[in-house]
Amino acid sequence: HVQLVESGGGSVQAGGSLSLSCTASGFTPYCMAWFRQVSGKEREGVAAVCTGSDRIKYAESVKGRFTISRDNAQNTVSLVMNSLKPEDTALYYCVADLVWCTVVPGADQKFDYWGQGTQVTVS
Repeated sequence: HVQLVESGGGSVQAGGSLSLSCTASGFTPYCMAWFRQVSGKEREGVAAVCTGSDRIKYAESVKGRFTISRDNAQNTVSLVMNSLKPEDTALYYCVADLVWCTVVPGADQKFDYWGQGTQVTVS
């Protein structure tokens, strides 16, 4: 049974930090990533990491503030979010795919596997 289970998130004041974690079960993704969505807006890629080459990609809006990491042995991906801003408030999804590894606009259409989402609120 293919599943992505997220943990973490919550509420924090601007300038604070939060961490997200996600564990994949039932498959070994090529790429694990985080996307986010604000109600009424399109989903936005935040960060992605591929296995093998360990290539990492970030959205410009989070570069220097967010760090994605992956534990291939545990099939987990984490996102450490520092210097959080109110505009980072969103529902954050753990996503995975067997082929694609990108966070460019529209990339959400390429990912086949999605978690349930975890809320991050920055005030």
